[in-house]
Amino acid sequence: MKKFAHDTIVPNKQSELNKKQQIAAMFNNIAFRYDFLNRFLSLGIDISWRKKAINQLKDINPQYVLDVATGTADMPLLLYKKLHTPAIVGIDISKDMLAIGKSKIEKNKLQQYIQLQEGDSEKINFSDNTFDAVTVAFGVRNFEHLELGLQEIYRVLKMNGKLVVLEFSQPKKTMFSGLYKLYMNSIAPNFGKYFTKNKEAYQYLHSSIQAFPEGNVFLGIMENVGFKNVYLKKLSLGICTIYCGTK
Repeated sequence: MKKFAHDTIVPNKQSELNKKQQIAAMFNNIAFRYDFLNRFLSLGIDISWRKKAINQLKDINPQYVLDVATGTADMPLLLYKKLHTPAIVGIDISKDMLAIGKSKIEKNKLQQYIQLQEGDSEKINFSDNTFDAVTVAFGVRNFEHLELGLQEIYRVLKMNGKLVVLEFSQPKKTMFSGLYKLYMNSIAPNFGKYFTKNKEAYQYLHSSIQAFPEGNVFLGIMENVGFKNVYLKKLSLGICTIYCGTK
């Protein structure tokens, strides 16, 4: 199994826990402010990014969708709202994030359409060829073994099923790139520390983005796993990218 640079990026280098354990603990720690900081730090743009990612599934009209690293269930809720998908499952390794997601689903009275459960991207607890589509929003950077996670996603997808990944990327335009780095290096971690008392979580965010094999490199990894018809769409001057592929 090939190892990628971002696989080794962890929130706390001094910790004896592995990446998966550290990620679960980190998100449990910041879960109570996660949604607020997402909206605040992105000025609400993250919602439009998610909607654009979901639009990539319109052509296949999926009836059964898996959302990996679902967090507080933003993607499942938007999937139902935009596509009226009748059956959606969200999995995550953070119990506290899932608890908040479940409360949001109950508030919207969508329990019969959306189910959340604890789950690992590298050991997805579903049979081969189960889902019409799989989505991952801002989660593949957190996989401990990127290829293994993508192979599991490929396994549970039906033939002609589609994967849609939404992930942060680094803008290339010089002037904007400088502002972006200042924001990610200083502003975001300090706001994270102020609101969650956890600066490391937002420093990890930047470090993992820097190390992630983005763009055509990531498309190549998807192809190596078996995905066909891969393509990408850059959003907001390259701050975010949508990656798609078909089984």
